[in-house]
Amino acid sequence: MKNPLYLFSLEVLDSRLIPESQDKLNQNKRNATQSRWRTPEFFVYYIIFVAVVPQMFWAAMSASNEKSVNYHLYEDKLAQGWILGRKVDNSDAQYAGFRDKLPILAGAVVLHYVLRRTANAVRIQRLLFDVGFAAIFLAVLHGFSTVKILAIYVVNFLISKSFNKRAGMIVTWIFNIIILFLNEWYEGYKFGSVIPGLGILDIYCGLLPRWDVNFNFSVLRMISYNYDYYENIANPNDIEKKQLDDPVSESDRISIGPPKADYNFFNYIAYLVYTPLYIAGPILTFNDFIYQSKHPLASVSQKRTLLYGLRVLACILVMEWLLHYMYVVALSSVGVWEGLSPLQISMIGFFNLKTIWLKLLIPWRFFRLWALLDEIDPPENMIRCMSNNYSASAFWRAWHKSYNRWVIRYLYIPLGGAKHPIRNMLIVFTFVAFWHDIQLRLLAWGWLITLFVVPEVAAKLVFPAKKWRSRPIYRHICAIGAVSNIYMMMLANLVGFAVGLGGLRDMLRDIFSSWTGIPYFLFTSACLFVGVQIMFEVRAQEARQGINLRC
Repeated sequence: MKNPLYLFSLEVLDSRLIPESQDKLNQNKRNATQSRWRTPEFFVYYIIFVAVVPQMFWAAMSASNEKSVNYHLYEDKLAQGWILGRKVDNSDAQYAGFRDKLPILAGAVVLHYVLRRTANAVRIQRLLFDVGFAAIFLAVLHGFSTVKILAIYVVNFLISKSFNKRAGMIVTWIFNIIILFLNEWYEGYKFGSVIPGLGILDIYCGLLPRWDVNFNFSVLRMISYNYDYYENIANPNDIEKKQLDDPVSESDRISIGPPKADYNFFNYIAYLVYTPLYIAGPILTFNDFIYQSKHPLASVSQKRTLLYGLRVLACILVMEWLLHYMYVVALSSVGVWEGLSPLQISMIGFFNLKTIWLKLLIPWRFFRLWALLDEIDPPENMIRCMSNNYSASAFWRAWHKSYNRWVIRYLYIPLGGAKHPIRNMLIVFTFVAFWHDIQLRLLAWGWLITLFVVPEVAAKLVFPAKKWRSRPIYRHICAIGAVSNIYMMMLANLVGFAVGLGGLRDMLRDIFSSWTGIPYFLFTSACLFVGVQIMFEVRAQEARQGINLRC
C-alpha cells in the first residue's frame, strides 16, 4: 500500500463506487476540470480552514465541559468513561444499545466466522447454515418473540403466492405498512395481551425484547422478496444463463432474477434472517442475496476486508473521542441555551448532527464488515462525510445509500419516478418518516426534506448547467445556492433526529436574540461558502480519477 491515504479511498470503502468499465472511467475524466488545489483562491481557503475549524471544536467543547454554565443540568446523563478519566455522553439510547452490546456482537462475529469455515470444510450447504445459525441467534436476541416474527414472515410469503403482480404488490404494501403501525401501537404484541394464558412466554424476550424496533428492516426485505418474485414471474429471466456469456454486473444481480425454483420458502427465510444484516442492514435485495450466496464476488478479498475493518475501528475511536469531550447529546436533551454564545449554540447543533451521522454509520459499517467476512458484499450505506454534502437531492443518495436504492427500486420508480418528481418525493419521504418511527417530528422532517428540494430544482431550471457551466461565475452561483441547501438540510435533520421543532425554535431564538446573531450568521455563511468550494473540488478530483458518484 504505497499511498498512506489509500485506507480512506473510495475503492476500500466500496468497489461499486469505481466504474466497472474503462470507457466509463475515460468519459468521466474527459468531463473533469483543471485542478484548483494550488491556485491562489484555494490557498486563501486553506488559511480560513486553519483559522475556523479549531474554533468550531473549541466552541462545542467549551459549551459542554465541566465549567459550562449549564453543566449541572445534564451531568446526571453522563457515565464514567475510559479516556483519561473523562465522563462519556452515552445518553443516546439508540447508540448506547449498540455500544453497550458491542463486545457481545463482536463475539457473535467471531463465532459465526469460525462456524462458517467449519461448515464449509464439511460441505454444509451455505443457506442451510444461514438458517441454522439464525435460528439460534434469533432465539438469543428475541426469545419467544421469534414466533411472532416468523408468523409475520409466513403471512407475507403467502401473499406473494396468492395474487397476481398488480394485486399482490398492493396487498404487500398495505400489509407491511399495517405491520409498521401495529408494531408501534402494540409494542411487540406481548403474549399475555393477546392470549392471557400465554403470558408466561413474556418472561424470556431475549437480549432485544423490543424486536419490533428492528423489524423495520425485515419489512424492507419482505417487500423486496415479493417485488422480485413478481418481476420474475412477469419477465422470466435467469441470471445463471446470462453469466455463461457476459460478466454479471450489480445491476444484473438486482434486476435479473435467479431461476424460478429459487423463489421458495426456504430461500425466503434464509434471506430475511441472514444474521450479519438482520439487525440493521445494509439492505441487500433478494435477487442479489441469492446470487451472492451461490457466487462469491471478486470484490470480496481478505485485504479489502481487513482495510475496511480498520476504517470501522477508526470511526469507533472518533465517536468515542466525541462522546468523551463533547456532551452535545446530553446538553441538547435538556434544551437550555442560556449563557451560550451564538457560535456555541450552533456548534452544539452541528456536532449533534455529527454524532447522529456516526451513530448510524458505525453500526451499518460494523454489520457490513460482518457480511464481508462472510463473503457477502452489501452496498456501503454512507459514502460521504456529513460535512461533504451540499445538495439536498444528492445528500439523500449518499445517506443510507442502500435504503435510498431500495426506495427508488420498490417505491419511487413504480410510482412513476421523475414524471412527477415532487409528488413522488412527498410520498417517498412520508413513507421514510413513518418507516423510521411514527412520530410527528419525523413526519415534519420528511415534509421539510421535500420542501427544501424545491428551491434546488427551481435553481437548476433558472441556471441550466448546459448553458451556464462554461461561465466562471457559475461555480460561485452554485456555491451560494449550496450554502442555502446546507442550512436547510441542517434544520431538517435537527428537527427529525435531534431537538425537534420546539428545540430548533429555541436554538434559533437564542442565536438571533442578541446583536451578534446577524453578523455571526453572515460570517458562518461565508465559511460555508468556502467549505462548498472545497466540496466542489473534491468531486472534480474524483472526476479526474474517472469517478462520478452523483452525490
